[in-house]
Amino acid sequence: MAKKKVTQQRSTKSQRPTLALIAHDGKKAQMVAFVKDNYKWLEEFDLIATSTTGQLVAEAGLPVKRVLSGPMGGDAQIASSVAVGACQGVVFLRDPLGMHPHDPDISSLLRICDVHNVPLATNLASAMLLIRGLRRTK
Repeated sequence: MAKKKVTQQRSTKSQRPTLALIAHDGKKAQMVAFVKDNYKWLEEFDLIATSTTGQLVAEAGLPVKRVLSGPMGGDAQIASSVAVGACQGVVFLRDPLGMHPHDPDISSLLRICDVHNVPLATNLASAMLLIRGLRRTK
């Protein structure tokens, strides 16, 4: 059976790329610093984030669409956005040494990014490269 090709399209209401921001508890301070250090660049994106991360992003002054917290299904919601072409990049500052009750959702998000060839940054260095690259593809 032939594989059906799904084309990725940005939201019709905005031609700006959508970037997801997620940070585990032990990485939230790094995410806040990343947002503050890259505020001007991040203004050029439509942002979505898991609940607490989104709250911190909003407190830093950027508009952000918040989804559920990661353990309550937020990682799965963002994976869904990636799968349907509504999210063009993911910055996920995860704690690789911690145990997380929602590890299956985390693994699913990582896999969905790979399947749909959507850039995924899991540390600050790759996050910088990701936002620079997405800005150039507008």
